[in-house]
Amino acid sequence: MSLASPGNGFSVLRHRNFSFYLSARVLGTLAVQMQSVAIGWQVYQLTGSLFDLGLIGLAQFAPFLVLILPAGHAADRYNRRNIIAWCLTAQLVCALALLAFTASGMRVVWPVFAVLVLFGSARAFMMPATQAVLVNMVPTESFSRAVALSSSSSHVAIILGPILGGLLYYFGPKVVYLVTASLLVLSVLLMRATTPAPQVVKRAPVSWHTLLEGLRFVWSKPIVLGAISLDLFAVLFGGATALLPALAHDVLHTGPSGLGLLRTAPGVGAAVCSIALAFFPITRRVGAWMFGGVAVFGLGTLTLGATSHVAVALAALFLMGAGDMVSVYIRHLLVQFETPDEIRGRVSAVNSVFIGASNELGEFESGLTAGWFGLVRAVLFGGAATLAVTGLWAVLFPVLSRMDRFPHHAKEEAAKGSAASQT
Repeated sequence: MSLASPGNGFSVLRHRNFSFYLSARVLGTLAVQMQSVAIGWQVYQLTGSLFDLGLIGLAQFAPFLVLILPAGHAADRYNRRNIIAWCLTAQLVCALALLAFTASGMRVVWPVFAVLVLFGSARAFMMPATQAVLVNMVPTESFSRAVALSSSSSHVAIILGPILGGLLYYFGPKVVYLVTASLLVLSVLLMRATTPAPQVVKRAPVSWHTLLEGLRFVWSKPIVLGAISLDLFAVLFGGATALLPALAHDVLHTGPSGLGLLRTAPGVGAAVCSIALAFFPITRRVGAWMFGGVAVFGLGTLTLGATSHVAVALAALFLMGAGDMVSVYIRHLLVQFETPDEIRGRVSAVNSVFIGASNELGEFESGLTAGWFGLVRAVLFGGAATLAVTGLWAVLFPVLSRMDRFPHHAKEEAAKGSAASQT
């Protein structure tokens, strides 16, 4: 049986648009991950400043926070494929600029931060368009498999990118930036080669009313609001990845290589889980699966905080990645299928803000509670808080926790039943 045969988890690859889209996304993600390793090493070698390492993240996140709502509106107003292609082109320009700065013998780092502001701006416009365009790349019946395969492929690129970037850095940062630029050229060409189904466009004038349309829609849909906010607060409290260097050194008593394994374990868990979802999509007891995934994430965090053995910590982080992938998978399907195509970009922008806030604020929360309670207690507190949020959200959003089928599947079944009764 071929990989793309019907019924196989890879059968969605038969759709040319999705294959090109997926290839473009994987190559782009791989390039960005490689580049991020080179930037971090290069900046630290030039300045030796931990503060400058923090500015790398800030330079990318600040424009994202400012531009994400207009970016969502743009994803609904203009062709999403073209937006993604232009954003990839902007990332290519960033890679070439970094290559030029490095080749010129750069001795200051402000040009790097200027490039990262451009990169963060491109990322802001790219995220809503990328989330919203996938549903236009495949038939409705293949969408769940497309989500799972897209997520697993992205996690593989996230795992491999830093490793390849670190290996290539032995030959110098110029080599990393050159390979990054080459991969981004391929990514742009592949994205330009796609011809997604036409999106629904309503060219309403730009105003605060239209910019906030996505936020109003999310607020009016308890299922979507519950799914997005559950993930936000679970990661906000349970995201202990920022504390992994301290856990590795002070609790697990392992070195840099051990820390590298700890950092990759959640990505491996997420990738394995998403591959399984491509073959065995969730179709029943959707609410139970989602809340169960978040609960596994919380239990994994508790285990991470309670152990002093590296093997147990790796297993806990693997389960955290797998549990988080289940909730991400269900949330993405709910958001995309419940949202009308004409506002899908703006709703995806709101989703992106929640994701970004949970990651950034989660790191801050972890550091803050570690300063208050101590390292191990902070991790244990995060796991317990995640479980508490899971229980509280099950009460606050019963329509989500008790959901059996995805709403669009339930509507399809009802329509089939009505048609059968009429015949």
